[in-house]
Amino acid sequence: MKRKIFAASILAFLFENNMKAQDNTSTDSSAYKKQKLKIEEVNFISSYYSQDGNNSAVTGGQGTEKLTDLATTFEIKVSKRDKNNHKHNFGFEIGIDSYTSASSDKIDPNTVSSASYKDVRVYPSINYSFENEEKNFILNGGLSFSAEFDYTSIGGNFGFTKISKDKNREFSAKAMAFFDTWKVILPIELRNTPSDNDANHGDTKPRTSYNLGLTLSQVINKDFQMAFMTDLGYQQGLLATKFNRVYFNDALDIVNATVKSEKLPDTRFKVPVGVRANYFLGDNIVLRSFYRYYWDNWGINSHTFSFEPSYKLSAFSSISIPYRFYTQSAADYFQPIFLHGLEEEYYTSDYDLSKFSSHMIGLGYKITDADKGIFHIKRINSLELRYGFYSRDNGLDSHIVTLALRFK
Repeated sequence: MKRKIFAASILAFLFENNMKAQDNTSTDSSAYKKQKLKIEEVNFISSYYSQDGNNSAVTGGQGTEKLTDLATTFEIKVSKRDKNNHKHNFGFEIGIDSYTSASSDKIDPNTVSSASYKDVRVYPSINYSFENEEKNFILNGGLSFSAEFDYTSIGGNFGFTKISKDKNREFSAKAMAFFDTWKVILPIELRNTPSDNDANHGDTKPRTSYNLGLTLSQVINKDFQMAFMTDLGYQQGLLATKFNRVYFNDALDIVNATVKSEKLPDTRFKVPVGVRANYFLGDNIVLRSFYRYYWDNWGINSHTFSFEPSYKLSAFSSISIPYRFYTQSAADYFQPIFLHGLEEEYYTSDYDLSKFSSHMIGLGYKITDADKGIFHIKRINSLELRYGFYSRDNGLDSHIVTLALRFK
């Protein structure tokens, strides 16, 4: 149920490029001894997110968008080597989100206890990878599950990575599939009227999503690295959010205007392409940059620019100032409240599909100490704290604070 902006904000401020030391000591298979699983690392990430605005899709494109979310993720990574010295990695992760949404409570304005006003999402996953360091390739796969009141999702992925002999070039491909089920929730006033499409209140509807991600990374020299990527996506099924209202242009007030549930095509094709570049400016400064172009067959074109300078304060700590600019065109099916015509086949007043620009700026601090540990607790290897402020030109603002701890 959560706004898509929440997911975008979280992804923009996740923690990347954690380098893991590996034991490359060769093993004589004739003297092989069965090895136990070794704990590589344990990660704990918690974030608090809040937003507010005045373009709620639940109430037809106007009204409160106030939302809060507390998200916590716990991950453990373990590994073992076989008799051929191949490395087997296992990852186990569970996440829990708890959120409140004032706009979702307007599904039924006569109560303050509608199904989505307050909800919890649980999303466990397991992952496995096989590393052949002699032939420089990695195979990986995983399964995921996500559930909340009106939505469940089962996902699977499979990937392949090939590394060049000199370790300067890497190509990876990852295929993902998600099989979702929605419980249809209509606005209260539309539940006992003939539906304008084949989604009735209380129905369960499927949605499937397929993604293919391709990445080519190259070390140009000791100071400069680049990566080129794409993540093709295709969706089919119920893609509209059925509790979102649309008010039509036959009147200019919500009492007299015709109201229907949001209706969108049942397929969507997405094509994003991006490039990432990291430059090490001396011993203390790292400049990270990213650009992405996105196109889909709903009519949205977007551009994302991000830049993050990091400064090393000491041998163990650094600060960073991430910034991101995003702009997109409107989907073909979007119109503000009271502007849709009754003759239109598809319609939405969800401002996530409108034309807008946004800025996000933040501040990050990271400290790592593998010898003494953080707070003199040897097991805590790394601590990172980040803050981000996000602002759209249509009035939506949000804040996010994220804490990440890594245990070794």
